[in-house]
Amino acid sequence: MLTALLTSWLPSRNAFLGWASAIALAGLPLAAQAQGFAAYITPPRFEVQVAPGQSLRQVVEIQHVGQQKGNYRIYTNDWAFLPDNSVTFSDALAPDSCRPWVAVERRELTIEPGARYRYRFEIAPPPGTPARECRFALMVEGLEAARVEGALNFPVGGRIGVIVYATVGDAAPQLEIAASRVARVDGKPVAVVDVRNRGNAHGRLEGFVNGTDARGARFEMAPSDLPILPGETRSIAITPVAEEGKPAPEVRFPLTIKGNLEWGKNRLPLDASFAP
Repeated sequence: MLTALLTSWLPSRNAFLGWASAIALAGLPLAAQAQGFAAYITPPRFEVQVAPGQSLRQVVEIQHVGQQKGNYRIYTNDWAFLPDNSVTFSDALAPDSCRPWVAVERRELTIEPGARYRYRFEIAPPPGTPARECRFALMVEGLEAARVEGALNFPVGGRIGVIVYATVGDAAPQLEIAASRVARVDGKPVAVVDVRNRGNAHGRLEGFVNGTDARGARFEMAPSDLPILPGETRSIAITPVAEEGKPAPEVRFPLTIKGNLEWGKNRLPLDASFAP
């Protein structure tokens, strides 16, 4: 699966600042517009499957929306999804990195104002590769850095990390609910389930469940669309579904949630009380 994330860079610190990482991993549409960097990247996320010994070609479309020609550098990174739902990127190869299997069309690219470019990359796991998930980021970085004048006076550029999940062979997630609890987000209580993944590919919870709060009010509720990576336990919030154009309804705890969460064709029954 492929998701996009915009980051800014400060060369003096060599630090990358994540922008809406949880939203990005949820696969919402991506638009990056800043001085020196103006692009749309589609699709925002890929989930692909590839067999050992075979190659799989994918295409990401880059639209340059700047008023001048856009010059970009394209390369791969490894990435990590941290417990606080932020994402970090690394040029160095991770111990289990599959980036050596990835071939990119070209390293640098110039796009005319308003033009689109269909950029190709391939994933080719070697013959005999055991079932696993290949994860990497395709980085699209603007080569022109704009100068920000002021007290700090530093150059600012931008890059987009397109996060790829490629399932090799019959790799699959195996999700289970390890615990249920109440967490505080922005000072407000939120129902959370801790979901463990015992499989060898990432998974996501889906589906709708029914909630009843302390007033007897009933809500249709859904889990957050965050990936749960193999071998990890991830905290997944379950929140009321908001009607289009309206804010999410207010929940008063204690809260009871009943129903079936889903991942793929599987179900996870949930019947739990949440008290702050």
